[in-house]
Amino acid sequence: MNRLLYCLLLTLFGFTAVALADPPNIILILTDDQGWSQRSGLMDPDNTASGSSYLHTPAMDRIAEEGMRFTGGYSPAPLCTPTRRAILCSTSAARSGTEFESQWVPADHLTIPRALKQANPDYRCAHFGKWGEKMISSPEECGYDVSDGHTGNVTGGMADKMKPAHIVDDPKRTGSVTDRSIEFIREQTQAGKPFYTQVSYYAVHLRTELMQSSLEKYQQKGAPDRAYSPGWAGMLEEVDSGIGRILDELDALDISDNTYVIFTTDNGGRGAVPGGDPKSPAPNVPLSGAKHSLLEGGIRVPLMVRGPTIEAGSICRVPVAGYDFLPTFFDLAGGEGSLSDELDGGSFACLFTDPKTDAVQRPVDGLIFSRPRQGMAVIRSGQWKLLAEINTEREVQSAKLFNVVEDIAEQHDRYSEQTEIAKQLKARLSTYLKTVPDPSPAMKRRKSDV
Repeated sequence: MNRLLYCLLLTLFGFTAVALADPPNIILILTDDQGWSQRSGLMDPDNTASGSSYLHTPAMDRIAEEGMRFTGGYSPAPLCTPTRRAILCSTSAARSGTEFESQWVPADHLTIPRALKQANPDYRCAHFGKWGEKMISSPEECGYDVSDGHTGNVTGGMADKMKPAHIVDDPKRTGSVTDRSIEFIREQTQAGKPFYTQVSYYAVHLRTELMQSSLEKYQQKGAPDRAYSPGWAGMLEEVDSGIGRILDELDALDISDNTYVIFTTDNGGRGAVPGGDPKSPAPNVPLSGAKHSLLEGGIRVPLMVRGPTIEAGSICRVPVAGYDFLPTFFDLAGGEGSLSDELDGGSFACLFTDPKTDAVQRPVDGLIFSRPRQGMAVIRSGQWKLLAEINTEREVQSAKLFNVVEDIAEQHDRYSEQTEIAKQLKARLSTYLKTVPDPSPAMKRRKSDV
């Protein structure tokens, strides 16, 4: 029996096999450098600091309100390309590469489009927007039918990137990426084909680009409530408008009821934004740290899912990560049988109908994060997060233990109080790092990145 159907029957949520007769469409929306608390709605309804009163993101908020918020959603890595490889192949960054450069060739491995076509050959798959830096393989080589090709940061604009704002005709290519995504969705709907579309926006990555009207709107709003700039806030709203156009198109095509929309970002928000007031609260509050770091601010990210079987306004506190997407999408597409033994992720489709279930099964019990360049590695399991220092051979040295449910800012090290839990997590992390080859080229260890 298909695992997703099994979960649905177990939860007695009122759905039967008939509800899954038509393969669902799946849209993954990926923004760039957007922090966990950086939208107008609350990421966690129990934490009033998990949103921003200065920002305006009604479309992102709509996904949350009409679907499920994952308060413990994580990117696979604290920076761009490692996350994009990990999402594509359902691998931890420790397996597929923790830095931009890696010997991991995505085309040689199972990928999301290949898994979907394995589940159902009728799926048409497209990738629009930012592919990533030094990805080696093209989208088509990884199984996509349509794409924008080998795109990266430069495609989305990088010149004079520290200027507070640039006024351009198609800021961060948000409009054109949205246009191509909508065109593909229309074509597949008219052809009666199920589709997977990954919409990888270039914003809100440096450089800051937006329209004059957006800049003036936020300049008139006064000082931001965090250390980001009016230009950055306007750029974010323009991305949100693009997302809103996609949601409206699904309604116009009458396919919203059979389409899963997943929203997340590639890593945590930056610690500093050009034009932001350094005296203001940090951009990622209430989380500690920022992009590049394995603190929560570098890897905990917004994650919301809307679609069939998901109750509007629901909350899930079970930790999940972007490298869980591939097996989840495989389940949603009706896939059966085994997948690659290289996968580190597990399907969290069962959480859509029972957000408290303990049914997410991964090869390793917990989420793994690694950044040898900074000498750090992490395992998150349940409420606990072990933040370990590792040497150049990826051997675990000292560690700290945090309850990141009660202590989201990671201020209280519980290692000495919970020695048995710490010992178990340390052993689990050590074993994983020893058994998984590191495909990243050797490089000098750095304590920080700019």
